[in-house]
Amino acid sequence: METVRKRIIFSGRVQGVGFRWKCSVLADSLRLTGTVRNLYDGRVEAELQGDEGAIYELISRMKQQRFIDITDCDIKNIPLKDERGFTIIE
Repeated sequence: METVRKRIIFSGRVQGVGFRWKCSVLADSLRLTGTVRNLYDGRVEAELQGDEGAIYELISRMKQQRFIDITDCDIKNIPLKDERGFTIIE
């Protein structure tokens, strides 16, 4: 199992619907580290680190959430960071 880190920009109805909290809960359950934060333009940015399959599982589960409507995910590989958990950035 190789560890990767990805920056994902989620577009759609992703603010004001519990997106960051649900992302944090799923990241913890999938043993992913990283951060999630709202962007000023209405999108949400997540940096997820861990097993690549678990990252795509999180994206899949987020797309199934009630009230959340993801219309696009821009995914880029980024360098790994030394971190221990998952943080919601206010």
